[in-house]
Amino acid sequence: MRHSPDVDVDVAIVGTGFAGLCMAIQLQRAGRHSYAVFERADRIGGTWRDNHYPGCACDVPSHLYSFSFAQNPRWSRMFAPHHEIHSYLERCVDDFGVREHVRLGAAVTRAEFDEDARVWRVHSRGQPTVTARYLVLGTGPLSQPAYPDVPGIETFRGPAFHSARWDHDVSFAGKRVAVVGTGASAVQIVPRLAPQVRELTLVQRTPPWVLPKPDREITGLEQRLFEALPAAQRALRWWQYWSMDARTLAFTVEPRLMRAVARLGRRVIRRHIADPALRAAVTPDYLPGCKRILIANDYYPALARDNVRVVPHGLRRVAETGIETADGQSHEVDAIVFGTGFRVTDALGRVPVFGRGGAELNQIWCEQMSAYLGTTLPRFPNLFVLLGPNTGLGHSSMVFMIEAQVDYAMNCMRETERRGALTFDVRERDHAAFNQGLQPRLRRSVWGSGCTSWYLNARGDNVSAWPGSTTEFWLRTRRMEADHYELDAAPNPHTSLHSARDRVAG
Repeated sequence: MRHSPDVDVDVAIVGTGFAGLCMAIQLQRAGRHSYAVFERADRIGGTWRDNHYPGCACDVPSHLYSFSFAQNPRWSRMFAPHHEIHSYLERCVDDFGVREHVRLGAAVTRAEFDEDARVWRVHSRGQPTVTARYLVLGTGPLSQPAYPDVPGIETFRGPAFHSARWDHDVSFAGKRVAVVGTGASAVQIVPRLAPQVRELTLVQRTPPWVLPKPDREITGLEQRLFEALPAAQRALRWWQYWSMDARTLAFTVEPRLMRAVARLGRRVIRRHIADPALRAAVTPDYLPGCKRILIANDYYPALARDNVRVVPHGLRRVAETGIETADGQSHEVDAIVFGTGFRVTDALGRVPVFGRGGAELNQIWCEQMSAYLGTTLPRFPNLFVLLGPNTGLGHSSMVFMIEAQVDYAMNCMRETERRGALTFDVRERDHAAFNQGLQPRLRRSVWGSGCTSWYLNARGDNVSAWPGSTTEFWLRTRRMEADHYELDAAPNPHTSLHSARDRVAG
């Protein structure tokens, strides 16, 4: 389809992680070649470009953590390391002819919807302003590193950096190192650092549940089988999918089932840690899944090393030569690694995105993050947010969710154009009803079982997780429910909004 002469491109996409690239590839596959992809960095890859710390790997099986339409028979492990995932994305960009549409070093600085022309205007660093009919935000929730809000970070004399900004020029050999945080990245970093440092101090505010990781090498024979017989790989993928989606029962329907998982977790701790005090310090007091369940085989053995000490107190401040924890103790260290996660509620990186009537997305989301099906928002016509509010999972692959959202976005575009409309805008009442329906389900889920986590906002609402199975999400995003949207069928872009608005019921 050729784009309108009134716009530079049909679709403007922000971000080149799995989300942004999936959108671009599906446009390309559908024969819609009028799109531009904006990337702030000098190469594509999103999370898997930015995260390259020691031990960095996926915690979802490789064959499921990949596009359904671009399976890779050559994964080296059941859980792929970061560099293989990044290489996979690079291959996809080339295999599907997307690279010529990507604008590197083009950080988006502002986007606004022009209500008269019915187009998005996208401003980016070093690029002319681009007008687009549709805008897709594919920045994802894991793009802005979060640092602890404590005084003194800038005063520390040694190297200090976030896990997502790893400095490979820093040698840790023989040094005293503090790792702050016990999230997914820290669980992978600590076992790699512990054997090489003189002393490792792990600052733990809340212990995670860490379960065994069923990882292994994928043999050359298996790789050749998958290459020669793609159906075998599809069968493995489907088995992984259904076995993981079945876990929805424990996450969202009957959280008490997680007590069995807790028993397994405690057995793992007893197996690897003999010291009673350390066992007590690393044993969580909440149900597995309330915070993200982590998987690793070498984390607890690393904590049991003589040169590793776990400080079960949060960070109070940073000094020139070390850190002070919440128990008032000072710890002299030579380097600090912050494994403190991401600003999930700041996924746009404070890039202002303006919709109708001056509505600004960051400001709205500071008060309450929400979206219809995690994808569209009232007052933001022709805007799609990928991996938006309440699309997160605790049990399966986010790539599946991305594909469902992208299919939904494609359907919205097709339906809007089929009806001769210029824009679509989700109705306030349907957006509100959808999000109000989520919270009771989420309060009954494992995420509502009593812990404090990044899933919850300051009001205690869960604005991150999807309260059902991925199958349910796929079914709900199979088609655009046009009666939930206002479709603007203005015959010419300069007709007033009042006279042009045609509310089309499905």
